[in-house]
Amino acid sequence: MNGSEDRSHELVLLTKPGCHLCQAARETVERVAGELGVPWEEKNILEDPELERRFAEEIPVVMIDGVQRDFWHIDPERLRRLLTQ
Repeated sequence: MNGSEDRSHELVLLTKPGCHLCQAARETVERVAGELGVPWEEKNILEDPELERRFAEEIPVVMIDGVQRDFWHIDPERLRRLLTQ
């Protein structure tokens, strides 16, 4: 059984306005998730006080299935590997 076909991951990109790394992260997530057919969403941490408290200094952050998996510079190969496990 191939895990990437059996189960879809929950992929969330945490960002905030004015973040200079967020645009590159957004493009990476959009490209890799699109290639793999994985839906994703973007959340602005300023709209959630708990997210802002936890991740203010690490934005952008990639969350997969509720777990922080990468931050700042999102590596496309690592993201691809994590999403196909």
